[in-house]
Amino acid sequence: MIRGILTRHTGLLNQVRFGAAPFARISNTLLSAGTNTAWKRYHGHLHKPKAGEELHVTFILKDGTQKTFEVAEGDSLLDIAQGHNLDMEGACGGSCACSTCHVIVDPDYYDALEEPDDDENDMLDLAYGLTETSRLGCCIKMDKDKDGIRVALPSMTRNVSSTDFE
Repeated sequence: MIRGILTRHTGLLNQVRFGAAPFARISNTLLSAGTNTAWKRYHGHLHKPKAGEELHVTFILKDGTQKTFEVAEGDSLLDIAQGHNLDMEGACGGSCACSTCHVIVDPDYYDALEEPDDDENDMLDLAYGLTETSRLGCCIKMDKDKDGIRVALPSMTRNVSSTDFE
């Protein structure tokens, strides 16, 4: 699929370069070429839960208030938080390359989660306010075992960059 999209876009860019297509036609084609769907799917897009299959997640915000949402199976906590305008950055876009989606999982739900892999553990080492039940929101995908999960947003996050080590 990606190869087809790239080929289609390369052809369109060549048309622009050689003046064979008007800009408006190119813009409309690029917008409808399927890349918009991929962008939404992997950058904060939430799936609507099917009737009777709703899952629930509660976020405890920095000020102590709680917000509960009905979500679909497969959505990550990062996507859910961003889709509901909660204060979770996700600087890496959900690729497990930062610690800005750090959450603190309620101990009652922690055992329902898979063990964190090495990449997640490496990023958690950089998280501010690390606890025994800390995880990255991009790595927690909702399923029936996690229905009702409660997570707290830490008081701060740390976005580490290469300039921090100079």
